[in-house]
Amino acid sequence: MSDITGLEPLATFCGNCDCGCPQLFVDPSAPEERRVLLTDDFGQRVEMSAVQFASLVEEAKAGKLDGIATA
Repeated sequence: MSDITGLEPLATFCGNCDCGCPQLFVDPSAPEERRVLLTDDFGQRVEMSAVQFASLVEEAKAGKLDGIATA
């Protein structure tokens, strides 16, 4: 996985294994438009602003992402 030094962890998704689960971080030293960081178990990362992340959370709360969730 990519270097996560200096990042503040917010959440780990899954967490029931030792496979490098996706994680959500805040990078306080990043530019505002890249401050929220989501990593996956393949070493990739998505960077977004807090405003973009808030929009994603709002969409999830409204149920717009329910169709992709499988459990």
